[in-house]
Amino acid sequence: MSTALVLTDGAPDATPLHAMSASALTEWAAKRTPNERAWIAAHSFKADTGSLLTLPGDNGTISLAIVGLGKGDDPWVMGNMARALPTGTYALGDVVGCTPTLAPAFATWAAQAWALGAYQFKRYKKSNGDGPRELAKLVWPQKVNQAAVTRTVDAAILARDLINTPAADMMPTHLAAAIKAVGALFGASVTEIIGDDLLTQNYPMIHAVGRASAVAPRLIDLRWGNDSHPKITLVGKGVCFDTGGLDLKPSSGMALMKKDMGGAATLLGVAQAVMSANLPVRLRLLVPAVENAVSGNAFRPSDVLATRRGITVEIGNTDAEGRLVLGDALSEAASENPALLIDCATLTGAARTALGPDLPALFTDDETLAADLTAAARNTFDPLWRLPLWAPYRKLIESKVADINNAGESGFAGAITAALFLKEFVPATVPWAHIDLYAWNKSARPGRPEGGEAYCQRALFDLIETRAKS
Repeated sequence: MSTALVLTDGAPDATPLHAMSASALTEWAAKRTPNERAWIAAHSFKADTGSLLTLPGDNGTISLAIVGLGKGDDPWVMGNMARALPTGTYALGDVVGCTPTLAPAFATWAAQAWALGAYQFKRYKKSNGDGPRELAKLVWPQKVNQAAVTRTVDAAILARDLINTPAADMMPTHLAAAIKAVGALFGASVTEIIGDDLLTQNYPMIHAVGRASAVAPRLIDLRWGNDSHPKITLVGKGVCFDTGGLDLKPSSGMALMKKDMGGAATLLGVAQAVMSANLPVRLRLLVPAVENAVSGNAFRPSDVLATRRGITVEIGNTDAEGRLVLGDALSEAASENPALLIDCATLTGAARTALGPDLPALFTDDETLAADLTAAARNTFDPLWRLPLWAPYRKLIESKVADINNAGESGFAGAITAALFLKEFVPATVPWAHIDLYAWNKSARPGRPEGGEAYCQRALFDLIETRAKS
């Protein structure tokens, strides 16, 4: 989907679309015509968050529309308007009652939420008759950075499309093709280490996790930018489907495992935005892409794996595979001593139990990075919640036969122990953060349809942009 489908450069006959909080409605309405005030009163319109009222004009037209802002603090309030409003073109009019935090960014968010709310994943849908109703369009609000909004929307849609695609059409080969396609748009180099070459080039954990699949595992490596610029390296979990391996998931646990490459999809969107903005960085994106399948050569509980880092890992559970492939990729990423290293992964149910689906868990021991990421999340209304890399819990993943266990015997603090496992593969000198995210909307909300979602993309881009320009 392009923003051009729902955002337009101008229309002199566009219908005014006013936005106001519940507390501002009465004063605003007092300045309108008697007929307009009567219509608002007759419909008991209270300007609740996301509520919508259209006022009649001549010959069956709409003279204006009002969207409620509620308390005035919800950036997604325009997220349903492309579908909720009658087909036509609308222009943002009065905006009254936003909180001081949202007010400066409201016009940008109106355009962004409008476009993201229009998203549909229709790859497998047959057209039905005359097709869906044409969506309502919004005239680009004044002083909005159209290029920035388009970058944000395109990055989110890229991630959503990849996450929503069923595993049969999103195996490691397909994910590699998607990364190559994005790289080609910006002149990036993309290489792959595939199958047994992973052993030859010392990525044993990526190979072990993916070897049981009919589709060979691989490490996909995108590089872009000037080598003299600060090194920014992103590592995304690319488990294209996770059966759990020999520690097989129940069917209910497998139902959404097409989204287990959500970390890779999220960071590919970030990489696309960074390249589109031509930020002065040397960007690297590493994606270990595998299917955790079941066959005669699948890795087993109690196996001991070698690693690129040189430590050994006892397999406590084959369903804790994401941290294994990330471990090898992080070892390679850290070898260049980047100025910033971020990994994203749909890693643990424990993070979702603690924080729910909307709050990605952030782990880092770098206080400056934690503060910068928290500020970026706040600035972009893209929340992250920091959890501790609590060193005493390292004992929970100790092994009697290897240097570390990938799962341990305790069910306690699963998100933290997973992050501590990853920490083993990143030297303390490298500024590193790990983000454990869900990558899925369980139900539809304004601007966020049910299905794949690009949590933390905006915050990560803001962080990278700020650091690149500082």
